[in-house]
Formats: sequence, structure tokens, C-alpha cells
Amino acid sequence: MAAPIEEKILERLDQIVRLLALQIASEKSVTDGARSLKLAGLDNKTIANVLNTSDAVVRTLTSNLRTKSTKKTKGG
Repeated sequence: MAAPIEEKILERLDQIVRLLALQIASEKSVTDGARSLKLAGLDNKTIANVLNTSDAVVRTLTSNLRTKSTKKTKGG
């Protein structure tokens, strides 16, 4: 288990990540926000929290993103 100071640092870092994610997604649609945040490396749960939606919606939107990028790299 992490020491109390480490836990506080992790909590603050998590707050910073969420704040930055909100800034990125603030003026975007849920679709564009989910795509941007996924490209930034956030996990589905965090993206869903930021966008006030469900993990399932984020999973669908980012799955579509992966499908499109896969088609592009395969020449489609």
C-alpha cells in the first residue's frame, strides 16, 4: 500500500489529468472529445467521467476511431 504522501500525490495528479481533459473536451462534441482524449492516452473510465457519459459510449466511439485508423493504414 502506498504511503500517505504518495496517495496525496497520486490524487493530485489525477485531479490535474481530469482538469486538463476537461479543457481539451470543453468545446467539443462527445465524439470529438472522446477521440481527442483517447489519442491523449486516457482510459475509457476517465474519458467517460470527464464527458459525463458511460464507459460503453466511450468504448463505442473509440472503437470506431480504431476501425477508421486501421482502414486508413491498410489503404482503405
